[in-house]
Parts: sequence; C-alpha cells; structure tokens
Amino acid sequence: MNPDLVLCADTIHTLASGRPVRAVAMRDGVVVATGTRRDVRDWRGARTEVLDLGEVVVTPGLTDGHTHPVMGLRLTEDVDLTGARSLDEVRTLLAEAAAGRACDSWVRAWGLDPNVFGGQPITSAWLEAAVGERPAVVRMFDAHSALATPAALRIAGVDGPRRFPQRASVVCDEDGRPTGLLLEAAAMDLVFDHVPLDPVAVRAARLRALLAEMAATGLTGGHVMDLLGDSEAVVTTAEELGDLPLRLRFAPWCVPGVDADGLAELVAMQGRGGRRWEIGAVKFFIDGTIDNGTAWLERPDALGESTDSFWPDPTDYTRAVRTLVAAGVPTATHAIGDAAVRHVLDTLDGLEPVSAPHRVEHIETLPTELVGRFARQGVVASMQPTHCTRFTRADHTDNWSARLGAERADRAWRCRDLRDAGVPVVLGSDWPIAGYDPRLVLADARLRRPAREPGVPPVQPHQALTALMALEGYTTHAALAAGEPGGIVAGARADLTVFTVDPLRADPDELADAPIAMTVVAGAITHRGATVG
Repeated sequence: MNPDLVLCADTIHTLASGRPVRAVAMRDGVVVATGTRRDVRDWRGARTEVLDLGEVVVTPGLTDGHTHPVMGLRLTEDVDLTGARSLDEVRTLLAEAAAGRACDSWVRAWGLDPNVFGGQPITSAWLEAAVGERPAVVRMFDAHSALATPAALRIAGVDGPRRFPQRASVVCDEDGRPTGLLLEAAAMDLVFDHVPLDPVAVRAARLRALLAEMAATGLTGGHVMDLLGDSEAVVTTAEELGDLPLRLRFAPWCVPGVDADGLAELVAMQGRGGRRWEIGAVKFFIDGTIDNGTAWLERPDALGESTDSFWPDPTDYTRAVRTLVAAGVPTATHAIGDAAVRHVLDTLDGLEPVSAPHRVEHIETLPTELVGRFARQGVVASMQPTHCTRFTRADHTDNWSARLGAERADRAWRCRDLRDAGVPVVLGSDWPIAGYDPRLVLADARLRRPAREPGVPPVQPHQALTALMALEGYTTHAALAAGEPGGIVAGARADLTVFTVDPLRADPDELADAPIAMTVVAGAITHRGATVG
C-alpha cells in the first residue's frame, strides 16, 4: 500500500462507517484505507510518515459552504467597522483613520451594521463630517450596499440617478441629488472602479496568508461564490508560490444582461483550475438583502420595499439557468426573500440532474409550504447560521426583523426544519460578511445565539441543529453539494480536521474556543497546532 501519511487517533468520526476506526492512510491526496492501529504495520512503507496523535478527535475536513476569500481581499481593505455598535463609535474610527492622510487620499471601510442608524435614513452626511472632504466609501456589513462621500461621487462622475441592467440604484433625494447610498453591485462599482487596487502579486500574497489563517481554524476547503475581475490571476499567482492551504471551488457570477456568448463562456470555464482550486458551478442572484430593502418578498417590507427580483425580468433568470443546466453546469442562486426562493424552486423544478445538486444560498425567511419542495426536488440548502445569531435579535428589534415584521421574522433561518424534511443543509460563513471560523458557526448553529455570550437570548431556538447535523453541514453535506464522496472512506479526498475536543460531545461554547490540533489537505499537513509535537 505504501501510504504517504498515516494518522492515528483515539477518536475518528468517519461520518461514513459504523465500524471503529483509529487509523487513516493517505496517498496521492486521497484516503486509501481506514482501520485500527494494528493495521498500520501492514500499511506502512519505507517512506510512510506515521503520526499517532493520541487523545484528539479526527473528522472529515471542514469545508466552508459559502465564502469569498479572493473578493474579500478587497472587501476588507482599510478600516474594520465590524465591532462598532454605535454611530459615534463608527465616526471615531473613521476620523482617526482619516486624520493622518492627505486631503485627496481615499478612506475605505467595511462591515458597517445598519442597526447603528437606529431606523433613521441612511445617508453619507455623517461620513463626510468624519473624514472631511476626502473621498471615502464604506461598505455595509452585507456588502450589498455602500455609502460614498460627495468627493467620492464627484471622482466617479455620479451626480444623479442611473439606470442599470440589474436591480441596482444610486439613491437620490427628492431633488435628484445622490444621498451617498449605493444599492447593489452595479451602483457600488461606479465608485469602487476608481478606488486604487493592489497589484495581483500583493493580493496573491495576502490570499496565501488568509488561507493559512483559515486552515488554523480547521478549514480544509471553501465553496467560493464568485470569480470576478482578475481573481483567477490572483489565485493562479498564489498557487505558483506553493500549494494553497485550502481547496477552493469557484462559482463565477451570471448577472442580468448576459447574452448567449456570456453563457457559453461560463460553460467553457467549468473544470478549469489548478492543483487545489477549480471552477465547478455558476452563481446567480435572484434578489438582494432584506436589510437594504432589495430582497424579493411576496409582500413588501415595513418600508414598502423588497418587492422586486434582482433580474428586472425574472424569466430571463429562468432561461439562463436552464441554458446552463442543459450544458451540465450546476447552479447556486442567492435567494433571501420568500418570493425569491419560490421562483428559484419553480425554475429548477423538473430539470435533469447534473454533476452536482443545484443549491439555494441564504434562504433567510422561508414559508412552510416551500420546505418540502427542497427535498422533493433534490435541491441543497446553503445557510449561514451566524447571519442569524450575529445580526438579528430574538425580540425583533433589529433592522432585519423590523423590516419583515414578526410573522416573517419568525421564519428565520429554518435550518432544523429543512434538515428534518430530509434536505441537505450546507453550512458556511459568507466571509467577510461574518467571521470565517467554523468553530463559531458550528457552535452558533446549535445555540441559535452567539457562542461565548450565554446572556443573549436565542433566535428561534427550535431551529437549532444537533451537533451531528452541524458537523455534517461542514463535511458530508458540503461534499454532496460539490458532487464528491463524503466522509473518511477509501477514495475520498484526504482532507481532515483534528480537534482537541469532540465536536459531537463538547459544549458548543467550549467548542468555539477549542484549539485545532491539525489540519490536513490532500494528505499534506497545512496546520499543526501547539498541542501537537
């Protein structure tokens, strides 16, 4: 057999076999055998490395089911506002950042929580007061909207409303003057196209550092829901410097206005990649976000918003999906509102299977009658528990809940209902929208509140997942969603996460803080914790 690496441990959760396993043999990036410690002497060859890790717990490698590590390099530039809980705190952070800069230097920030506005209209007047006359742009936490100062708008040539082929908007006052609020990508790009961008080589180095940090949290892979601009060049350059610490599966976007040539290009991209990255699906948006009023709901929100599809004509979305599916391409569609989810399911109904199941991303408010359709149609639900636990409140006083009203807010992130209906539920972070640490996501999925914060009331606690369900969401269900074998079995990818506590038995708050002993990708160690010699 002559494996390259054999790991032994007191506890190995294969999530695929009922028999006890205490040893895993790997060669050429795949698992070649599982067994007991006694089997190791029959497996090993002259060059086999054998590591007996003792009292640790080995699981299939954790895969973030929805992440943006390459695009996120730009989304997370400059001032981090994710910890700010008041507008005064935001002003202070931005003023401090601007103080030492030239008057024509850009100030960029990200992660702004709309709850800091307390329900007041969102404009950039406060931003200009904080940074002076400098060009500045601040992304809201969900990355679907941004605020730009008058100086930034002047540089971009934005002085009034614009029309876009997708549902995007330069928000203007009653006199037609921009308020500074830009909704959705096409509007934001008017400004961001003028913001300086680091060279590919610099971003490639940042990507490698980021992926190494992710590996230290136990991540072995990610389903990357984008491939924009020169992202492919960044990933290729990063891999030229050495194997990537994570395995990445990309889904480039298909947006409104796409023509036959654009669809053909998306088909041709499938399967392209490197040693540890590949293009394996196409990402759609059918709506925006509830917090911005750009979701697609069956009834308007409390402000009369979130009434339309991201595609001005939703039948164009349906035609594009069916064209790609006919070419054998798996799809993943961002659908947050109830009308959005319904349209996606209607579109996918009756389509022939392809290499991987079709997916719906986010699914933030879901009517009961749609739960069973996921199972009947074989559609995967991709969900982010920390969006629920970190950005909404049990008493419905947050912006998301206030916009929806109690009835629809009570249908928040129905992870358990979908699992109980037999639907594969893939879990992820949507980094940088929320933190990438899978231990926090695993814990929050079980608690329905932020881990380490026992005083916070849980949001819809009956939707909590069991420990096994949560772990499956990061392992076997993530593999299923990619059309790959899951679990620690012969023939599966040799991607493993080694915990210092048992994720199936540890208290969720304990799991959130437990060090990762080791991370293995393609049979190679990408992270070795301090607890491992």
